[in-house]
Amino acid sequence: MTVTQFQPAGDLSETPLPRRSPGARLDSGGEEFLPEGAFHRPGTAAGPPRPGQSAVHAELSLLRDRVPGVRGAVLAGVDGRLLGHDLTAGPEPLDLAALAATTFGLGRQCGLTLQQGPLRELTVHSHQGYFTVYGVSDQVLLAVLGDDRLNVSWLHLEAGPVAERIADLLHVGGTT
Repeated sequence: MTVTQFQPAGDLSETPLPRRSPGARLDSGGEEFLPEGAFHRPGTAAGPPRPGQSAVHAELSLLRDRVPGVRGAVLAGVDGRLLGHDLTAGPEPLDLAALAATTFGLGRQCGLTLQQGPLRELTVHSHQGYFTVYGVSDQVLLAVLGDDRLNVSWLHLEAGPVAERIADLLHVGGTT
């Protein structure tokens, strides 16, 4: 009989996960399928997009503008593909898209196992902040990164309507 001894984890930041180089392209070449014009529709509830800004990007930036503590948002496919983001600094958007898909998969499995229905949202609360994933549709996720000042209840109130408007912009329908 072989006994495996586990070493203490220590500080996990000492041994970071392998990193994708900044700006690295996806296997698909970075071009994901979205309905034509989805990122270029004029004006939304977030107001008219700024010059060069799409309607979806305006919706993503609305969360940062309206909810203190939001650092940015990522739109991702359930397969981890990056569809769009509103991050100016911090983690790579590609990494957050992959984390959103992983978080969604775990939350979906919990909902199925517990017989509580489809995932609506899942929040990871860490020592220095929050990562919340919302189902925009059966194929699209909204992930929001927040710092430790984030009021999660306020985020939930604002993110639900944003997710619905993004579903409309992408012509993908909602999760409910």
